[in-house]
Amino acid sequence: MKLNELTIKEASEKLAKKEISSVELTQACIDRVKKVDPKLNAFLFLAEQSAMLAAKEADKQIANNANTFLTGIPYAVKDNILVKGTKTTAASKILENYESTYDATVIKRLSQAAPVMLGKTNLDEFAMGASTENSAFGPTRNPFDLERVAGGSSGGSAAAVAADEAIFALGSDTAGSIRQPASFCGVVGLKPTYGRVSRYGLIAMCSSLDQIGVLTKTVEDTAISFQLLAGQDEFDTTTLPKHVPDYTRSLNLDVRGVKIGIPKEFFIEGLDQEVRNIIQSAIKQFETLGAEIIETSLPNVPYSVAAYYIITPVEISANLSRFDGIRYGLSVAGKSLDEVYFKSRSKGFGAEVKRRIMIGSYASSAGYFDAYYKKAKQIQTLIRDDFTKAFEKVDLLLTPVSPHAAFKIGEKADPLAMYLEDVFTGPLNLAGVPGLSVPAGATESGLPVNLQLVAPHFQEEKLIQAGHAFEQALGLKLKPRLTG
Repeated sequence: MKLNELTIKEASEKLAKKEISSVELTQACIDRVKKVDPKLNAFLFLAEQSAMLAAKEADKQIANNANTFLTGIPYAVKDNILVKGTKTTAASKILENYESTYDATVIKRLSQAAPVMLGKTNLDEFAMGASTENSAFGPTRNPFDLERVAGGSSGGSAAAVAADEAIFALGSDTAGSIRQPASFCGVVGLKPTYGRVSRYGLIAMCSSLDQIGVLTKTVEDTAISFQLLAGQDEFDTTTLPKHVPDYTRSLNLDVRGVKIGIPKEFFIEGLDQEVRNIIQSAIKQFETLGAEIIETSLPNVPYSVAAYYIITPVEISANLSRFDGIRYGLSVAGKSLDEVYFKSRSKGFGAEVKRRIMIGSYASSAGYFDAYYKKAKQIQTLIRDDFTKAFEKVDLLLTPVSPHAAFKIGEKADPLAMYLEDVFTGPLNLAGVPGLSVPAGATESGLPVNLQLVAPHFQEEKLIQAGHAFEQALGLKLKPRLTG
């Protein structure tokens, strides 16, 4: 096995035993990026020089036995998360030359363990999209089929992990932006509970729904990497003072007696038959492992897409008002202040960003606020209540991640068709509950398909317990056909 193909656990053990060095491991990942990323476009920026310096420092720590599980492990960062001294573009022309002046809290927390930051990954502009086609710097291609999308908006992070360019990656999830690309690329993706991980240093899209999470090769790696990210942060008042358990302990538990709910609203017309078969097979696997399968209902979930696409544009129109050509980013000269705003934003923002700003401005304007935004927030409350009631009877929920496997680049040119990509993932963000995307199989053409596990608020350990048990029982090994 090549070094860049190792998991966090495997690489960490080899580093601790001095069988390999972080410099060798990092170089293997950098070489892989140089070989295959011209085909994928997963990375927007490769920090080769600083990565090698960090790897040398990590090796010093390892030599002194001052290492942790993540010391010397190369990872990638979605380019809407700030890393001091590096470009952070959010895949937008308006921030094309912006350089971060401070580290996001998640970067600070990871740095305590001294992993190696390889670079920044591609995404839909300002995380608005489900395919990474909305990036101002070109789409990311799926490692399993270069004619298909990697998913979005964390498509670059998912593709980088699937293609063994990085050992793990950070992403953000507002309606499925970690879980859906994880499914399309056949890796593990975790969206934590809202309030479990600090958003400080994440470029805001929809502040009430955004969450930072991880994309990894295994559920075990998810437990290891997530451990450092979770917890309250004084710089983000939405994070809560909840106890952070040792997530790796959940890896030793089985699922005998665990009650798993199957919400009927997720098995609807339009669900691809191959995906349906794979998910049904996964449900049977859980039964074999001793879980109790219970049909349940989330009656207000069908309204989630409509509610989401009112709530998010309203917050987007407010959050993106800071990009005005004055304080930072692209600035186009004009004869007046208004003209500077108009020209800078017209040139700097892509079509989808402009579309959502206009929808949000309209829905939040006088005379329409109650009819649209207020109503959408009321639906959000009903959806949250649905999940709360469901978890009174079951420990977990199991659903598909996406109605289908990865689609072809350019296939969903209609914005409404793209918005429907969030139909199975968006409800979790509206409810604030955590979700784990775990590989469950592949289509006849070899495209990955993941299942989605859902837990009550702040109970990510249940996701890790069930996800790991399923992963070990299935023994699925998905590898892209990518050469290089």
